[in-house]
Amino acid sequence: MSSLPVSPTRRDPAWMARVFWLGAGLVLLWPALVATEFKPWVLWHPDNWKPTRNFLASFLPPVVTPEFLGMVARETWRTVAIATAGVTLALVIAIPATLLSTRVLSLSALSGRMATGPFVLRQLLRWLLIVLRSVPELVWALVFVRVVGLGPTAGVLAIALTYGGMLGKVYGEILESGDDHASATLMRQGSGRLQAFLYAVLPTHAAELTSYTVYRWECAIRSSVVLGFVGAGGLGQQLDNSMKMFNGGEVATMLLVFIALVALADKTSAALRRALG
Repeated sequence: MSSLPVSPTRRDPAWMARVFWLGAGLVLLWPALVATEFKPWVLWHPDNWKPTRNFLASFLPPVVTPEFLGMVARETWRTVAIATAGVTLALVIAIPATLLSTRVLSLSALSGRMATGPFVLRQLLRWLLIVLRSVPELVWALVFVRVVGLGPTAGVLAIALTYGGMLGKVYGEILESGDDHASATLMRQGSGRLQAFLYAVLPTHAAELTSYTVYRWECAIRSSVVLGFVGAGGLGQQLDNSMKMFNGGEVATMLLVFIALVALADKTSAALRRALG
């Protein structure tokens, strides 16, 4: 005798928990909204419509003269160069720091407890990476603009320091998240830290490390434009100049180019991730 089908309940059995956590989230979010004076309804105030229309109307039509487009193309290439050079220098900081601060590549930790010297060095390097990534690249750029003057050098150094800290932290987490059996076996057989990294750790995590590096390069392109507002060169500096001169047509052209540049970087990084996946 077949049993009758049981009709599914129409009420979500977890609805009370969902409502509770939703309400708790709103309660916790409310003080943050009050502290930031978040008032989006002012955008629809009648007194704000006219200046908003005038501001948007100043963007039209975009400037497309050959001379201006040539300048934008040069500054766009400079922006990409700043991001690429900055990330390359960041790798110079991040890779050695990762190799020296990662427990999975520690020879003294093979016995179960890391020796005092390597442990102290590991902690100092981790604190150095914390300091580097804690200071925003915009602040580093302001410092370097005063030291080396206006221009791309300040942007490159700013990206290198901040992204060096970011890459070093994430690289270390990626390496320590995997199985360390192969690297430990090699080091117990007498191989050095670098050999264990190249032949045991890197092949396992190469795709993940490369994917994150490419993602950071894409972020560096966006950052290099922002750094231009403090005199670090590139497309952002020209954008800042046009905004100060109230030339909305030039601003619109550079914004469209920047959108295309970020979209191209996103497509490039996605293609590399697919190739590595």
